[in-house]
Amino acid sequence: MLSHSDIWNAIDTIAGRHGLSASGLARLAGLDATAFNRSKRISKDGRKRWPSTESVAKVLEATNESFDAFLAGSGAFMQVRAPNATRSSVPLLGLGQAGSGGFFDAAGFPQGQGWDEVAFPSPPEDGSYALEVSGDSMQPLYRDGDIIVVSPTMQMRRGDRVVVRTRAGEVLVKVLYRLTPKLVELHSLNPAHPPRILAMKDVEGMGRIVWASQ
Repeated sequence: MLSHSDIWNAIDTIAGRHGLSASGLARLAGLDATAFNRSKRISKDGRKRWPSTESVAKVLEATNESFDAFLAGSGAFMQVRAPNATRSSVPLLGLGQAGSGGFFDAAGFPQGQGWDEVAFPSPPEDGSYALEVSGDSMQPLYRDGDIIVVSPTMQMRRGDRVVVRTRAGEVLVKVLYRLTPKLVELHSLNPAHPPRILAMKDVEGMGRIVWASQ
């Protein structure tokens, strides 16, 4: 069963995936700009306020997101899967380590020593791996200690959250805005950070974030 926080997490996740604030998402969906404000999620007398199903439907239509993607963004991914869903594990690495050499092969798949493991609620895509977030630069979507699972093989499209490793050793968690054979344009999860445009020759690997432990 989805909780009050699960539903609001899902809305915040979709907003972040499209580079929007909660107010920006509400406006995009044709709703009052304050509809998703945090101050409106709990009433003055402490009662929980829930977004209407109509509001959620308008958000999904405006962003071209599926209901499955909405559920995945809620952070309750494991609870809404079938009871007999298969659990498995993926290799886990600290985000700060991921820019070091030796942890990925030329195709972007995990290799070598130093990896831990983390349980994953469904059979992972071939080559999927997990990163543990450190610091607060990825808030509000990802907090210190969150686990994100990355697939280097899944197709990426505009609006997806991605992990990009550069040949200079940077590891970037961003929103994919544009991808061409020559460059990739990335928008930040944290609005305080400007977009980044990288030449593809400077990119060592990319993967799509398919799950998060929020």
